[in-house]
Amino acid sequence: MSNSPFQFDQIGIIHSCYRQKFGIPRQPGIVTAAEAELELLPPYNQENLVRGLEGFSHIWVHFIFHQTIDEGWRPTIRPPRLGGKQRVGVFATRSTHRPNPMGLSVVRLKSIESGNGKLILKLAEADLLDGTPVIDIKPYLPYADALPEAKGGFAPLPAVMAEVEFTEEAMAKCLSYEKRTGRSLVELVKQVLGQDPRPAYLRETTDRRHGSALWDVNVVWESKGDHFLVMDLEPYQQT
Repeated sequence: MSNSPFQFDQIGIIHSCYRQKFGIPRQPGIVTAAEAELELLPPYNQENLVRGLEGFSHIWVHFIFHQTIDEGWRPTIRPPRLGGKQRVGVFATRSTHRPNPMGLSVVRLKSIESGNGKLILKLAEADLLDGTPVIDIKPYLPYADALPEAKGGFAPLPAVMAEVEFTEEAMAKCLSYEKRTGRSLVELVKQVLGQDPRPAYLRETTDRRHGSALWDVNVVWESKGDHFLVMDLEPYQQT
């Protein structure tokens, strides 16, 4: 068997509420308030390439883990669902550190918009980092892609969402932001923090300050043991 070289063309780019890896849910669909856009790039920004796609509620997005390419791949991984203490093979996980850094997400397709030479797919329930290169799109087929009898291995059920509270100052800033932008920031913050984005080795810590970049704000929060407390919102500028 020969290993013939091959390459993929980038067909699009993601514009997302997630401006850094920290805070992104580990699976799509967990944070329903997450919004993103998939901008198709020339020569793939032609309406005839997505003709008929509007009839599907969800799509598969094939993408590249572009921020972890330089870190290389790892033969074994410590999955967060196993507390970060047990190793399993990389092919038994959805880790970003893969021999070929390709990812696959099923996301809800809200609409397809075109104009001014651009073709954009409006997405919801996404787990995609801002700036992610996209290499393919396929329609999601419920009769073939949803298998209720399938086994979930070491992750059979979604993680239980934790309670998220806000200081008065943080809530006031969130509501002001929502009024100014029309973005549902409060619900987004609750869902992002509720699934505990911390790495496994920090899961037992309390009162340690963290920051999660969502849209153009940095959400400052702490773990209080049985819940998370949003302390403040700060401007965020991506470097």
